[in-house]
Amino acid sequence: MHRVKKISDETGLKGKYVLLRSSLNVPIVEGKVVNQFRIVRAIPTIKHLLDQGARVILIGHIGRDPKETLKPVADILSEMFPVTWAGLLKGDVVDRMRLELKDGEILMLENLRSDEREVKNDKSMAEELAAMADVYVADAFDAAHRGHTSIVGISSLIPSYVGINFFMEYEELKRTLKPEHPSLFILGGAKFETKMPLVEKFLNSYDHIFIGGALANDFFKAKGFEVGQSLVSDIDLSDSDLLTNEKIIIPVDVVVDGPNGKRTVTPNEVFTEESILDVGPETIKLLSLYTRGAKTILWNGPLGNYEKGFEEGTEELAKLVSESGSYSVVGGGDTVAAIEELGLSGQFGFMSTGGGAMLSFLEHGTVPAIDALKTGVVDK
Repeated sequence: MHRVKKISDETGLKGKYVLLRSSLNVPIVEGKVVNQFRIVRAIPTIKHLLDQGARVILIGHIGRDPKETLKPVADILSEMFPVTWAGLLKGDVVDRMRLELKDGEILMLENLRSDEREVKNDKSMAEELAAMADVYVADAFDAAHRGHTSIVGISSLIPSYVGINFFMEYEELKRTLKPEHPSLFILGGAKFETKMPLVEKFLNSYDHIFIGGALANDFFKAKGFEVGQSLVSDIDLSDSDLLTNEKIIIPVDVVVDGPNGKRTVTPNEVFTEESILDVGPETIKLLSLYTRGAKTILWNGPLGNYEKGFEEGTEELAKLVSESGSYSVVGGGDTVAAIEELGLSGQFGFMSTGGGAMLSFLEHGTVPAIDALKTGVVDK
């Protein structure tokens, strides 16, 4: 990431206002944070800034609803650091709190998406945020693929840096672009139309690609199998070379649910009223042949409908990857959640805070946040 400065190399921050964009979009249930993975990864940059005596203005987003609040995240951070919760994004109250901020303290603002200008890369909002600080730090890799105001709009206005988490994401994901062999890329989730270019690209660099999750349904459909009520993409693979590519692996058995209850069947035994919701045990056995000898495993997305409780395939694969001895990189909220639930985090090479951002970086070798930093005032 040449021409982009790292905040970890910067020591002259005492008394300076630092606008820190962190990954704070965590799952919240009944007002409580239920997974702190992204918060934990935000801590090193926060700690570095506070240790340097910076006055940190912490910003982030939460969820998709503009009415959602970052207050539960502020409650957790306030147990570790001197945090003042603004409860607002702007206004006289926020201005006063900013002026009262002391060296080594944090003022945390409300959900950025409570302002509709955030998702529009609005210049006026970027100028308002930049005016609050002397320095901007990009550390929210989870949103780095978004062309939003706080991600791409500020770095051209004030001196800008990349945070500790962001730089680590960049280095680890860059490493997967040139894998050690044998290599295995596991891709789950849905929306194959957005992921097809990535699959085509990685066929050139990875020895095998396993297609799981709802993505596999597109292959079943293209092969002429009944997919019933299963989720499929807006794409027709029936004439695609991917169907016959020997590097591509798809499930050999699936778990379905319907009027007859849950069944494990081969892909050509699905009834019209059933939905494919997970991979079966024979598929896990097949995958074990590839994970066992792999030197590099890259994995993004669950193998089943995690939100509906079809977790078994994803969890069994997590165990296989953790035992493989490979350099493993994983991303996607459900995938990371499964690994954490099993207590296997320490047995993976790297866990990304990004899902879509990870896929975007893997496909393009960059993300809008990096491009904005490279063209910002920090490079001049």
